[in-house]
Amino acid sequence: MRLIFITVILVLLVAAAAGVAFLMDLYAYARTPTDPGSHEQIVSIPPGKGFHEVARRLQSAGLITDSTKFGRFAQIKGFDKKIRAGEYALSPAMTPETILNTLVSGKVRLHRITIPEGYNLAQIATILKEAGLADETAFLAAAEDRARVQQAGIEGPSFEGYLFPDTYYFPKDEAIDKIIDTMVDRFRSVFVPDWRKRAKELGFSVHHIVTLASIIEKETGAPSERDLISSVFHNRLKKRMRLESDPTVIYGLTEFNGNLTRDHLRTYTVYNTYRIKGLPPGPIANPGEAALNAALYPAETEYLYFVSKKDSTHQFSTNFTDHNQAVRKYQLRRRR
Repeated sequence: MRLIFITVILVLLVAAAAGVAFLMDLYAYARTPTDPGSHEQIVSIPPGKGFHEVARRLQSAGLITDSTKFGRFAQIKGFDKKIRAGEYALSPAMTPETILNTLVSGKVRLHRITIPEGYNLAQIATILKEAGLADETAFLAAAEDRARVQQAGIEGPSFEGYLFPDTYYFPKDEAIDKIIDTMVDRFRSVFVPDWRKRAKELGFSVHHIVTLASIIEKETGAPSERDLISSVFHNRLKKRMRLESDPTVIYGLTEFNGNLTRDHLRTYTVYNTYRIKGLPPGPIANPGEAALNAALYPAETEYLYFVSKKDSTHQFSTNFTDHNQAVRKYQLRRRR
């Protein structure tokens, strides 16, 4: 009986020693990079893939050396059913444990995009397409979905004007609606309550200010002139004069080759401010913070006209006679 007891104890000790050795080997494997000198690579984990298939994919990519050990380590950690789908930047220089933690944490690779001030929906759609984040047609359909626009509490016909120009980071499989929501949330964080109060004092809605700011953004070449250009449009609106802004005409055209003609100015669209009075029905671009501020706080002037000097600045005038002289000086003579 005593011999049997000793034998059992010895067997248990051997098993325990083997178990300890196994765990030590497993943890040594998990904490040893496959290739410390290697560069990172992009690995995509599709939704619905089982853990063992993912482990085999990692081994095939040279990120780990043993998919079986990787799987056993994941089981011990309780992570084998917790990995998340997505696009990851991984490297053989990372330990298997780090790779596993990355897949479990969902630290997916983020794509950096920058939306410049004054870009419109079509231009933003192109940026997203080039970054591999969204199909252009699908993005425009979502951005022009009136039901979603109304649900977001926006007065206009689309999200134009409310996709705030900034630098953003999105995972590859981010939903288009989430991309739009992120940009709109950024706009709302910039358009602070004091600005809403100021808009009301001026007799404008937020949508009116965003629309005006988008025109200021497209008309401004030199940043220092934003408040002056704003003053021209504010003065015209007060006098019930047409805004006569070329960028609004261009925005309303279905096709434009870069050459604005007299026929374009005569063509009626709801955005042609040579034909309509007041502001167009919505923004013509997505204005930045400076343009929004200029729309709310114009310079105090009596200017009603401005013409480009062809050097990114403008000549401002208070009357039509002076304006015509400026046009002859800076536009007609140079054309000749």
